[in-house]
This record gives sequence, C-alpha cells and structure tokens, in this order.
Amino acid sequence: MIRAYALDDEQALLAIVRYNRLIDTFLGLTTYSLQNHLRTTVQGIGQIEIDELYVGLDKRGCHYIIPVQAKGGKDQIGIVQTTQDLRFVEQKFPGLRARAIAAQFMEDRVIALFELLLVDGEVKVVEERHYRLVPARDLDGDAIRAYRNE
Repeated sequence: MIRAYALDDEQALLAIVRYNRLIDTFLGLTTYSLQNHLRTTVQGIGQIEIDELYVGLDKRGCHYIIPVQAKGGKDQIGIVQTTQDLRFVEQKFPGLRARAIAAQFMEDRVIALFELLLVDGEVKVVEERHYRLVPARDLDGDAIRAYRNE
C-alpha cells in the first residue's frame, strides 16, 4: 500500500522502511519508531536533525536507541550526520545501546540498509543488506518452504 503511493524522496523511504518493519528484520530486534524529523541540539555541535529515531528491544531485554538517516536519489551517507546522530544518542540516552542505520533507495526499487560505526573519525559499514519488496502473489512457495530446512 505504501509503495503504491510513495514518492522517491527521503520521507517515502522512511515510510516504506517503517511500514515493512525493515529495521526489525535487518537488526533482528523488535523496534518502534519513536520520532521522525527530530530537531534538537547536541553539546559541542549545535542544532541537528535526525531523520528518524527508533527504540528497540532484543530477546534478552537489552534496550537500543537507533538513529536512522535516509538518503534518496544520489545523496550519499555522510560522516557528519552519522557523527551527529551518535553524539545525540550518547548524550540523550546514555543507558541504551546505540546502533546507527542508513537507508537508501537503489536501482530497481531495491532498498539498502547499512549499520554504521564510527572508528577513528571515519564511518565504517558494519553490515549491509539489500531488500526488494514484492507483492505477495510474486512470492515463491517452494523457496519459502525450502527456508525452513536451512
């Protein structure tokens, strides 16, 4: 439903990711969108905007805070936004485990998700996965049954 009417901008990307629970699938957590387009300040940086902020829970009960940056078109994931997002969650949610995510539209309606980490002032990709959302009628029943045996 969302994909049928969504545009190809950052807001559409965030809606598609949220509606299809791709953050849950990607991280293996149960997550909830806490707020989007969060305008706030970070000590030592100033005013920032976080595209979307999730909270999450793993099966052991560990709580997570997950800033998500969305990139549409030819925009690239940047160190500045990743740094700002992580500094914000460190200051505002010091008791939670942080996991920074970037989402990006790719060719052929594929959505890429990246888990990011700051290492020595550089953004490192911890994990990258690509998702192609298809209508239920296009699912392969044999493939679904085969997944049970893996």
